[in-house]
Amino acid sequence: MTASDLLVACLEREGVDHVFGLPGEEMEDLLFSLEGSDVTFVPVRHEQGAAFMADVHGRLTGDAGVCLSTLGPGATNLLTGVADAHLDKSPLVAITAQGSLERLHVESHQAIDVVGMFEPVTKWNAQLNDPDIVHESVRKAFKVAEYEKPGATHLELPEDVAGEDTEVDPLSTRERTRGADPNPESLARVEALLRESERPLLVAGNGAVRTGAAGPLRDLVAVTDLPVVSTYMGKGAVSDDDEHSLMTLDSGAHEEAADAIADADLLLTVGYDVAEHDPADWRRDDAAVVHIDSEPAEVYEAYNPDVEVVADICRTLQELTEWCEATAASFDTEWYSDLREHIVADIDREPADTPPFTVRDVLPILREAMASDDVLISDVGSHKMAIAQNFPTYEPNTCLISNGLASMGIAVPGGLAADLAIDENVVAATGDGGFLMNAAEIETATRTGCSYTIVVFVDDDYGLISEKQLDHTDETVGTGLTNPDFVTFAESFGIDGYRPESPAELRDVFEAAIGGGMALVEIPVE
Repeated sequence: MTASDLLVACLEREGVDHVFGLPGEEMEDLLFSLEGSDVTFVPVRHEQGAAFMADVHGRLTGDAGVCLSTLGPGATNLLTGVADAHLDKSPLVAITAQGSLERLHVESHQAIDVVGMFEPVTKWNAQLNDPDIVHESVRKAFKVAEYEKPGATHLELPEDVAGEDTEVDPLSTRERTRGADPNPESLARVEALLRESERPLLVAGNGAVRTGAAGPLRDLVAVTDLPVVSTYMGKGAVSDDDEHSLMTLDSGAHEEAADAIADADLLLTVGYDVAEHDPADWRRDDAAVVHIDSEPAEVYEAYNPDVEVVADICRTLQELTEWCEATAASFDTEWYSDLREHIVADIDREPADTPPFTVRDVLPILREAMASDDVLISDVGSHKMAIAQNFPTYEPNTCLISNGLASMGIAVPGGLAADLAIDENVVAATGDGGFLMNAAEIETATRTGCSYTIVVFVDDDYGLISEKQLDHTDETVGTGLTNPDFVTFAESFGIDGYRPESPAELRDVFEAAIGGGMALVEIPVE
């Protein structure tokens, strides 16, 4: 077979169903190899959209999503979504084409150092400069992308290598390695801190969801009555219906959550990454900190844990639960129960009678229209902050928020990937700024037969930046926008468009749209 045939055979061996990308001249061999395979190539409208699709696929499934681009501008367009997966710890394998090896030693049309460019935003990347290394390189790309902590990898395939013959076969896949059991001495130190503590509190981070640790975490909470605050990417690790949940870690959201952190005398972070949320915003110097994660904590003045349990997160939580059960270690709930009641009351608000709504007005109605295991994908902007802080989440991986790179434009392509990956209903929530960055992927979604709901919050502004500017200077600059008629825009793609004008109409629209066909709901907000 040719090198491109081998690469595709390796993708089949890895269990890849879809490759998202944009065609290019230098990848002709690879495209025809895909055409004759069990892997479906999904042509997209922009390479950034392809990378976001692979990113969301990886985050939802734990299996690396695959995106594809040509050389030069195709690769540079792909970079943002790859970087998003890298900082959000989402498994992704990017494949880019390149010109022939014989022209890369001189200045050449569209040729740039793509491998060098991807170096800072990947766990590993390489050029496939020999057809006989393709099988090892693809296996390594997937293995590295998927093992904890996951992230992005990249392979570059020069066009002349793609057409060369090889006699090697794809390597067999293997079960992913499990992290080590927790060190007994580290666990003993955690147990000693728990014995001395009166008001311990759990912080659930990205890793609590990513590693499948929600079950063991919930068991620990049930046994000990420990309260839980989640990062944006840890939402759903413990259900927000649970009386122990204090919702989201954010000093600007609910003062009660910040009060709980201020009152706690021991903080146990579970799968927390500094990139998710700056600990300088919430850390207290007089509370001991336990870091439970698969890797050591980042070196940071504001986050210097007293104890680090670097091991399999699930196993660590299981052993702590077993110890708490054996010693009957549980804690008083009175110190935080009133705080939770105030948070719940603040979230469950009635919307205004007439537009414009606020995003917070809309969220209770949206939550009511979605099942607990339906998936909401949030774009980045002021609406993201409201969703992170005020959208109750009941199951892990059902509220996807990018908070590592936090790139605008992820929601519409992410909704497509989610719809292909799962059976539940999908809602892509975005602002008018982020929506138009990748709105063309609606055409990709309709062409591939996808069916999900896009909610566009419209304020004719880059609202989050305006908020910060007003806070700093009492004025704004460079943030105002104008927009098309989004309902007409949606209908031009052949999908349903709605513009509800009252809370009752909003309820009816969500009921009709969510779980129905492909639809867009335009909601004016202030």
